[in-house]
Amino acid sequence: MTRDDPVRLYRTVRLIRRFEERAVDLVRAGAIVGGIHPYLGQEGIAAGVCAALRDDDLVTGTHRGHGHVLAKGADPARMLAELLGRETGLNRGRGGSMHAADLAVGVLGANAIVGAAGAILTGAVWARRRRGDDLVGATFFGDGAVNEGMLLEAFNLAALWRVPVLFVCENNGYATTMPVEGAVAGTIPGRAEAFGMPAAVVDGQDPEAVRDATATAVARMRAGGGPELIEARTYRFDAHHTFEHAVRLDYRAPQEVAAGRSRDPVDIQGARLSGTDRAAVDAEVEATLDAALEFALASPEPDPAGALEHLYASGLVARTGGG
Repeated sequence: MTRDDPVRLYRTVRLIRRFEERAVDLVRAGAIVGGIHPYLGQEGIAAGVCAALRDDDLVTGTHRGHGHVLAKGADPARMLAELLGRETGLNRGRGGSMHAADLAVGVLGANAIVGAAGAILTGAVWARRRRGDDLVGATFFGDGAVNEGMLLEAFNLAALWRVPVLFVCENNGYATTMPVEGAVAGTIPGRAEAFGMPAAVVDGQDPEAVRDATATAVARMRAGGGPELIEARTYRFDAHHTFEHAVRLDYRAPQEVAAGRSRDPVDIQGARLSGTDRAAVDAEVEATLDAALEFALASPEPDPAGALEHLYASGLVARTGGG
């Protein structure tokens, strides 16, 4: 299958959807401690963007980042083990949901600090281009990040130095519980245009529309066109964080949620497949995740004696005690 194959794209959105649904179940069962920020409803963005990237291109994500990691090609078994805090996880159980990374597939990490991922990726891509690599990068952030200074600083440096970074705003309409209309003056594309960056708005519920917009932007960036922004308009189907399942926050009307759920990226992409192909992909995804869960649950937890290891890139181990 090629990156443009509709079956491959469907497999990615379906994998993310079922991974997230299983992760939510594991939170409810107490197996994933601390909860997660579900990516349910936004799968088409990660799938579409990453389908237009090369294997060596770089990605950074957000606290709602499982989909970004999986779409770029990380092993679902090791990702699930990471969420369960196991030694076989992508980061040996130390990164967890909000800091998962897989350098082997170009994922420099999710990041829990709103807006930070864009600054990290801008620096990383700039450094790699200075080294002579022709790669590009894509960084994901939510609508709540467009008012954060560090992201706007990344816009400025990327535009000034013509760093080929695709800034992907996943506009799901809410920064936690704050509607975007009450938080963002002007427009999100306008933020980029103020720095001389091209900007486009795309239907984030359509994986192929996201892929095509990304491919156009990436081609220009790889040819020296500098950074660009895509605002992918989407809808978060589930809670901002799974803690909402217990506290039942009331900030979205049932009619709004129903309308948002009516355009499901899994169904939109699935409708482009034959019934036979879709059923085959669904069965393969279930088998993959069954094996992933078995692997993760059978994996050992990290030894507490090594809790201070891996804090520094140099391998230096943190000191304990005074003096």
